[in-house]
Amino acid sequence: MTQLVWFRNDLRTADHAALTAACSQSEPVRACFIATPEQWQEHDWSPARLRFVVDHLNSLSESLARLGIPLDILQGSRFTNNPRELLAHCQEHRISQIHFNEEFGVNERRRDKFVRDALADAGVNVAKYRDQTVAPAGTILTQQDQPYSVFTPFARRWRQWAEETNPALYPTPRAIGDPVSPARLDTDAIAAYARAPEPLVGTGEQAAHEQLERFLDERVADYKNLRDFPAVDGTSLLSPYLANGVLSGRQCWQAANRIISAGGAPEALFTWVNEIAWRDFYINILYHYPRVGMHRAFKPETEALVWNEPGDAFEAWKEGRTGVPIVDAAMRQLRQTGWMHNRLRMITAMFLSKNLFLDWRLGEAWFMSNLVDGFLASNNGGWQWSASTGTDSAPYFRVFNPATQSERFDPDGEFIRRYVPELAGLDNKRIHQPWARGVIPKGYPRPIVDLKESRKEAIARFQALKK
Repeated sequence: MTQLVWFRNDLRTADHAALTAACSQSEPVRACFIATPEQWQEHDWSPARLRFVVDHLNSLSESLARLGIPLDILQGSRFTNNPRELLAHCQEHRISQIHFNEEFGVNERRRDKFVRDALADAGVNVAKYRDQTVAPAGTILTQQDQPYSVFTPFARRWRQWAEETNPALYPTPRAIGDPVSPARLDTDAIAAYARAPEPLVGTGEQAAHEQLERFLDERVADYKNLRDFPAVDGTSLLSPYLANGVLSGRQCWQAANRIISAGGAPEALFTWVNEIAWRDFYINILYHYPRVGMHRAFKPETEALVWNEPGDAFEAWKEGRTGVPIVDAAMRQLRQTGWMHNRLRMITAMFLSKNLFLDWRLGEAWFMSNLVDGFLASNNGGWQWSASTGTDSAPYFRVFNPATQSERFDPDGEFIRRYVPELAGLDNKRIHQPWARGVIPKGYPRPIVDLKESRKEAIARFQALKK
C-alpha cells in the first residue's frame, strides 16, 4: 500500500505537515496536485498568480522527484469533481491513506468534506493537518474562548503564544527511494499563462528562502521607516511565496525568532513580525466567520449600505485614470506587474469604497483577478478594513485623503512619475494635486470626484445606518 500527499496551496517540501507525516510511514509515498481551471477562474485567479503557481508546481515536482516521490498532476475542472478524481487515483495506485493541509475558504471546506466522505466509504484513511498559520487556526482565543474580532488584542495573544510555544518546523523529508522523473504541467495549454507579467520574484523554495534571508540580512533594519514608501525597495516581497504556500508563516517566524533570540533584533523586525500576525489574524477571521468568504460583510449591519452604481467611475479606477495621481499610479502598477505596494492597496481601496462609494466587493474581485499574491483571507480582510465593513476598530470616518497620503509617502513624486508619465514634467508640489496648482497636463484627466465632498457624503451614509 502507498501513502498519498495532496498538494494544494502549499507548494513546498520544507515545513509541510502533511508531507512529513506521510513520509514517516513505512510505505511508499506519492504526491498529487489537481488542476482546476474552471474553479480558478471562478475564484478570480489572476494570470500572474496562475503563472506563479504553475512555475512553482513544476519546481516542486522536481524537488519531490529527487526524494523519490512522484508527483501526479491530475486534470480536473472544478472542486466538485475532486472526490471522484481522487478516488480513482487512490484505487489505481493502491493508496491506503491520503494526507493534506487544511484550507479555510467555504468552497475548499466543502470540497474536503466530500473528499473525506468519498474516500472513507472506499476504505481510504484521510488525515488532515492545520498547517496554514503560525498558531493553528482556532488556537488564539479570548479568555472567554471566543475568536478575536480586533487585531491588536489578537496580536498580543498571538505573540505570547508564539514565544511560549516556539512552534517547531516540520523537517524536510529525506529521500525515500531512487530519484524519479518529474511531471510538468504544460504551460502551452494555459492561455492565461502567456498573458501574465514577468515574474516579480524567483521561482522555487530556494528562491523563497534566499528572498527571506536577504530581507532579514540587508533590509529589515529599515523596514519600519521605509515600508510605506512605494518608490523605494522597502518591503520584503515575500507575499507571493506566502500566499501560495511556497514559504510558511512558521518559517518566517522562526527566521525572525533566531535574530530575536540572539539579541540583535532591530526594532523594525518586530514591525515585520506584526505583519505575519496580520496574516494569521485574517485567516482566523475566515476560519471563524466563513461568511466573509461568501461576499458578505464582517459587520452585518453594513449590508444595508446602498452603494453607487459602478459605471464609468469603476472603469476609470481599474484603468488608472481617476485624475488622482497616486491612485492612478497604484492601479497601473497593479496591471503592469501583478502586485501593488501595501500602502497603496489601502489608499486605492478607500478611494473606491469611500470617495467613489462603490461596493468593496468590486474592488476585492479586481485585486484578486490581477494580484500575484491574491489570497482570499488577506485580500478580503484588507478590503473590508478599508471599507469599514470589516474588523477595523476605528470608526467608519477613517478615510484616507489620497493627495495627503501621496505628499507624505511619495514626497518627490518618484513613484507617480514611474507609472503616470503624463505628469513627469510637474514639480514635486504640483504632482500630487495637479488640479489644485495650475493647468493639468494634456492627456491627464481632471479628478472624477471631489475628495472633500465625497468624504463627507460617505460619512453621512454610514451615520445613516444608525437610524
